[in-house]
Amino acid sequence: MPVPENPRFDPRDLTRNRIYFLLSLVLAGGVVYRLWDKGLLTEEEERPVVKGTKRKSKRPQIIAKKPSASADIPDDVPYLLIGGGAATFSAFRAIKLADPQAKVLVITNEPYTPYMRPPLSKEMFSSTDRQMVQNMEFKQTDGSPRSIFFEDETYYLPCTRLKEEENGGVALAQGWTVKKLEVTKKTAILEDGKEIKYGKCLLAVGSKPKNIAAFEDLTPDVDERVTFYRGIFDFEELDEIVTNGAKSIVIVGGGFLGSELACSLAKRGRGAGLSVTQIFPEKNNMSKVLPEYLGRWTMKMIRNEGVQVLPDSKVDQVYMVKDQIQVLLCDGKVIPADQVVVAVGAEPNTELAKISNLEVDESLGGFVANAELEARTDLYVAGDCVCFYDETYGRRRIEHHDNAIVSGRLAGENMVKEVGNPYKEQAIFWSDLGPNISFEAIGLVDPSLPTVGIYAKTEEEDVEEVMGDDEEKDDPNEKYTKGVVFYLKDDIVVGIVLWNVLNKLNIAKHILKQSKKYDDLNELAKLFSLH
Repeated sequence: MPVPENPRFDPRDLTRNRIYFLLSLVLAGGVVYRLWDKGLLTEEEERPVVKGTKRKSKRPQIIAKKPSASADIPDDVPYLLIGGGAATFSAFRAIKLADPQAKVLVITNEPYTPYMRPPLSKEMFSSTDRQMVQNMEFKQTDGSPRSIFFEDETYYLPCTRLKEEENGGVALAQGWTVKKLEVTKKTAILEDGKEIKYGKCLLAVGSKPKNIAAFEDLTPDVDERVTFYRGIFDFEELDEIVTNGAKSIVIVGGGFLGSELACSLAKRGRGAGLSVTQIFPEKNNMSKVLPEYLGRWTMKMIRNEGVQVLPDSKVDQVYMVKDQIQVLLCDGKVIPADQVVVAVGAEPNTELAKISNLEVDESLGGFVANAELEARTDLYVAGDCVCFYDETYGRRRIEHHDNAIVSGRLAGENMVKEVGNPYKEQAIFWSDLGPNISFEAIGLVDPSLPTVGIYAKTEEEDVEEVMGDDEEKDDPNEKYTKGVVFYLKDDIVVGIVLWNVLNKLNIAKHILKQSKKYDDLNELAKLFSLH
């Protein structure tokens, strides 16, 4: 990585510091790992403190294998599910519902039982109840608490008991990785060479955070201050950083995750002196989902939450000055921060494809599967990593939570049946961005399509229609407080965003199934009670 052209830097000092830091990291890291592994570190001692700062160094993510020996994992199972996320949970629930005596083995390289990710960027960060946060709980819309984990640990059988259970069950092997599938032999091979034969197999290995050039090949001191936000581990680390008094956080990314984190962190840091800056190259927040005028209004609302939003901005380089990371933008502006969070999207985990002779879609990414979510005989794919054929909208890949639930359920059902059903149910997605924006969406929600937004204009029974491709009709003083946005393809409604309109998704689903046209929109809007 090139040294920043900055007069405060001496390249020779930086090189020496890198060497010293790496040596100390290797020595200290080995000691920490051994002590942690032996259970000799206390809560306060488990991570070394970086000299000259008040914060602890980036903690190592140690993933213990459970069971510790692959010999304790069954050699053959009727149902093998690879991955430990929402799609896997939905699949084994569907399998057990259709076949109560089913014996299911789940293999995940994560140290957690299956859990839901959306609260980690929404409710968990904005929660004021520290006990709930520590318990990995959040408040649902009705105010009741719920764990982010789908099931308690006691739900899962030890791997050694799966075969002997007459009523079947779900066993969970944590910290293990499937390195290869021999599809014709219906065999999965673990990293230590152990082979597991299966009757039916599901690939639900999810996705990983994307990176951008500025954050590749980071020096150790910079890497300490950068979080590629994805799961529980990242939440706990960032939560600790904020709790310990961080004063400035930069979020790179203007989509769902970046915008939700920006709003949640701004709310969390209100009154505590925490500044939150959001950087992205697009014109507005949520530019890959919302029409431009609505994205611009969304950006305005996020700024009202106290977030410094910098659109049309790209990160050129990141480096350290004293105890702060410096984010250098392409226009020369420098943003100092205690921590940088990178949330620029995700890419499917398809490492198994080449070695296992599985097809990956060249344009959309993900394992190629048919409408029944089958990639090869008795091998199914679900969640973020599947590129499936939608009989209505063609080939698709969707990264939202509800798609993981929907596709996981369908895959599980099809694994039990002799003849499977095609993917027909349209998944939804949703977002909450501060107190003024809460929306749900369904179908093809692509701002490159023609859009028509119909909004409540006053307390009287007036509505306003806004064409998404007509910028002249966008009033910067307008308040898009409540409305419905229709996305059209060949004059047919193919997607709908419910903008601060709650409990109307069933209506939206029904409209998509009926293939309503542009001429129907005013009548359709009345179904959502905008008046």
